[in-house]
Amino acid sequence: MKKVSMGLDKVLEKIIMEREREALISEKKGQHRTHKDFVDVLVSLMNQPMNPHDEHVYIIDRTNIKAILLDMIAAAFDTSAASIEWTFSELLKNPRVMKKLQDELESAIEMDQMVEEKDLGKLEYLDLVVKESFRLHPVAPLLVPHESLEDITIEGFHIPKKSRIIVNTWAIGRDPNVWSKNVEEFYPERFSGSNNIDIKGHDFRLLPFGSGRRGCPGLQLGLINVRYVLAQLVHCFHWELPSGVKAQDLDMVEKFGLSMWRANHLLAKPMYRLVHKPM
Repeated sequence: MKKVSMGLDKVLEKIIMEREREALISEKKGQHRTHKDFVDVLVSLMNQPMNPHDEHVYIIDRTNIKAILLDMIAAAFDTSAASIEWTFSELLKNPRVMKKLQDELESAIEMDQMVEEKDLGKLEYLDLVVKESFRLHPVAPLLVPHESLEDITIEGFHIPKKSRIIVNTWAIGRDPNVWSKNVEEFYPERFSGSNNIDIKGHDFRLLPFGSGRRGCPGLQLGLINVRYVLAQLVHCFHWELPSGVKAQDLDMVEKFGLSMWRANHLLAKPMYRLVHKPM
């Protein structure tokens, strides 16, 4: 554990030092950096009081920044992996959707090329597939607990101030009153056209990353991870289920926890489908 901890510390220290160096070079050149990411913001706040008017002054130091970055990385990998596995399970269970997604990839990207991150903007059907997977299989089914700031009555239910609020996104995603009668069907087209629902917390029917100031700060990182890996898997390979397993019989049992994974591992056989470039 000590070796792992020291290794992680070296990686995080290198990231912070690079950003400090970049900021110093920009300052010397008199340049104003218009694009700042999450790490840049944290580094700019280092060793500064968060609220100078507060008698309990809290200062972010290097250790705090490393802890925040480690939380971001760990959370993004765990939840992204679960989302990828669920989405891929649904693609194997629904050959029509898999074929449509492969067709989109084939038309957007040459069959002798790998998918690049810059290609993700062209893949509209992939976006629909991921949204539908988030609806049916939210990896954080109860989100993060919230607290009500004041007394409030909603739909006849009184919620006292300082109550702990749990949002059941799993139930919302499978509610026929919110969606439609085919709520249990994996049907990405429900998000197309005028039903292009936002996943950033503005539409409360779909909240894979929560909403508002307490929404997931790793939204963009997680979304890119999921879309990029899925695009590569679907574009590069044809996939078959193990001998004797039919698509409609694929096991989709869930294992409940802080993040919701498949109860059993997904098994599938890949067959390379890209065209080799002539030498």
